[in-house]
Amino acid sequence: MQKNKACKTCRMILEHSDNCPICKTSQLTTNWKGVVVVINPEKSKIAKKLGITTPGKYAIRLAK
Repeated sequence: MQKNKACKTCRMILEHSDNCPICKTSQLTTNWKGVVVVINPEKSKIAKKLGITTPGKYAIRLAK
């Protein structure tokens, strides 16, 4: 079973891609923790706090 990857720039979780659709980077990691799903970033206090502007599934923390 392949682990999902998270973008190191915006933290979006990717299931079947090697490039982030938001920031177009290929710098991904499988070392992340926690998940937040944002449906409406304009109305979400959590999305604003995390700097998320695009709906999707995001990692809460990336390992360094």
